[in-house]
Amino acid sequence: MQNHEQENKKWEPLYYSSSNYIPSDVLKKRNKDKSWKYGYDADNDLIIISKDGTVGEVYNIEGLNIALPSQPKDIDSENNRWVPHEVPSDLKRIKSIFDWRNMDRSFKERYAPYIEREFDRREFGHWFVNNGKPTYVTGHHYMYLQHTKIDIGLPDFREANRILFIYWEAAKADPRCFGIIYLKIRRSGFSFMESSVGVDTATLAKDSRVGILSKSGGDAKKMFTDKVVPIAWNYPFFFKPMQSGMDRPKTELVYSLPAKKITKNNMHDVDDDEEGLNTSIDWKNTDDNSYDGEKLLLLLHDESGKWVKPLNIKNNWNVTKTCLRVGSKIIGKCMMGSTCNALNKGGQQFKELYEASDPSNRSKNGQTKSGLYKLFIPMEWNYEGFIDQYGFPVFETPKEPVIGIDGEMITMGVIEYWENELEALKDDPDKYNEFLRQFPRKESHAFRDESKQSIFDLTKIYDQVEYNDNLVKERVITRGRFDWKNGEKFSEVIWTPDPRGRFFVSWLPDSSMRNNVVVRNGSKYPGNEELGAFGCDSYDISGVVHGSGSKGSIHGLTKFNMQGVPSNLFFLEYIDRPNMAEDFFDDVVKAIHFYGMPILVENNKPALLRYMKNNGYRKFSMNRPDKPIAKLSKGEKELGGIPNTSEDVKQTHADMIDSYIKMYVGYDRSGEYREPGEIGDMYFNRTLLDWAGFDINNRTKNDASMSSGLAIMATRKHKLIPNRENSKITFNFVRYKN
Repeated sequence: MQNHEQENKKWEPLYYSSSNYIPSDVLKKRNKDKSWKYGYDADNDLIIISKDGTVGEVYNIEGLNIALPSQPKDIDSENNRWVPHEVPSDLKRIKSIFDWRNMDRSFKERYAPYIEREFDRREFGHWFVNNGKPTYVTGHHYMYLQHTKIDIGLPDFREANRILFIYWEAAKADPRCFGIIYLKIRRSGFSFMESSVGVDTATLAKDSRVGILSKSGGDAKKMFTDKVVPIAWNYPFFFKPMQSGMDRPKTELVYSLPAKKITKNNMHDVDDDEEGLNTSIDWKNTDDNSYDGEKLLLLLHDESGKWVKPLNIKNNWNVTKTCLRVGSKIIGKCMMGSTCNALNKGGQQFKELYEASDPSNRSKNGQTKSGLYKLFIPMEWNYEGFIDQYGFPVFETPKEPVIGIDGEMITMGVIEYWENELEALKDDPDKYNEFLRQFPRKESHAFRDESKQSIFDLTKIYDQVEYNDNLVKERVITRGRFDWKNGEKFSEVIWTPDPRGRFFVSWLPDSSMRNNVVVRNGSKYPGNEELGAFGCDSYDISGVVHGSGSKGSIHGLTKFNMQGVPSNLFFLEYIDRPNMAEDFFDDVVKAIHFYGMPILVENNKPALLRYMKNNGYRKFSMNRPDKPIAKLSKGEKELGGIPNTSEDVKQTHADMIDSYIKMYVGYDRSGEYREPGEIGDMYFNRTLLDWAGFDINNRTKNDASMSSGLAIMATRKHKLIPNRENSKITFNFVRYKN
């Protein structure tokens, strides 16, 4: 028996299971009464996908506690793995319910129990023994494995797909949820799985509609004609409703008469007046307003990470979301999934929608920001050629060959293979990033951008992001706030950790260095100027701004020093927009006062600089370092700061970020600045990703890049001091003739 619980630090489980999530006495009593109800149990924070009134193991997937049904005594253990059973040949010959009705009594008595069992498995799911372990699959998953013909015949059982179907069932059961958004790997079979769910749903529901969208109308049509219609056509007769119109339609599949469950009690009934099903499956051309105003039971959203401008998946979801609800009640679900395009090719909108679907971040009405639940399954769980006969991945290279799901022998582990592929692509950043997007092991892999779209080294940036993702961030970054002691402004600043604070810090000075503000002649000077500096991209709107517009951004960066302070470290990140602009100005002053460091501010929006001057902090405001004082304008001499609009300043600003990335971010593979295996210590992923998407010609959305670049300029001002031109001095000597 293969051991899939191997100790391995290179991969993570897809879920955590618990058999004691509910007290045993409560569980035993309620299982006996079969009183567990399908849906969300708020008392236990539990989504129950069991439909038989019992609860067994509880899986935690993406932070959701999902209760499976209790394990039955009688489990299919004949093959010790998933093997689809053969539909009896006599039943294969029957094409419709009308043919069944014409069969003799003995025929019906022979096959009615088999048909009834299939309906039960479709509704309640199915248990079987897999490599010695009782394993549950949902009804949708059973229909996919047993009755869905795909391009290779019947699909394989894979543990990764089992988790996907369990998660989907939880999203269906949860009344707070509109469905799932699945960040997938290439060739995972998701299109076939969602097509199977679409057919399974439509053939059961009355007066309902199933819709299909993809990255283009042609792709939606292809999914309908090449997947949905063949799946429906190949269903056994007892699952297949009577169909209206063409046998193999191109635009809409309409069911008129439902497939009725055949049991021992009704197998001889003949009801010619049966009510129509009136359910359809269709597809729409890709548009922001597709399905606008229409009611849907199920929306299949394929390739949603590949909507190219002017189309926008976020805009479309805002429209189609209304098709799945009546008032506040959710009456339909969406099954959305995709790999992610480059960020400027639709990936950015998909990324934002995915990040807004985190079940751990809910509004007061209990929903995520998008209404969806996100799911990511790393590539090693579902990569072709590395799945064993039990549907589990072969993570590490085995000592002995392992039998694969296709009968071929597996001699290498999927992680080693993946790492070899990356090693071969390391000198081609575009192919390297494309491979990671198609076969991600982390969410950050999936959202890598094309290097040719960035002026900075994306490989270094994403290496750093992935390293940061592996950190226990609470040990490296603390979120909190700065306050004036006893509420007395411009006196002393104290730091307080706060999960709702606007500041993120990775280093705090010793108590002897804090609030090091020197007062001379009534002006405040930064006492720690030799240790570091801040950069700030401000906004200039006074009064309430309701969170609109660009954000205020502050970054703190240390200089090289010999005083025990980490050198060249970004130690503070602030990217926020308080309701009152004055609150942002106060946040800036509290930060520079606490650290005792100067700040370089973009002076195109002078309100912050004026606030600093009026409150005695003019000496904290650095003058632009690229000009001598004599050449500063009157306003620059009064307030300080730097106009970040001229071409020279824009280029210098970008060059400074580029230089910092080369020296201190990611791995220095050339060994020019650090040891090749040494990772950088830039821990703020929001800033790193802002650098990745930086556009020097359109910087309005890059608040973090603006302030961080100014911080680098502030700490390297010696490199920006203009060289004085050598003036020529002419001496006129009197010439004499001897």
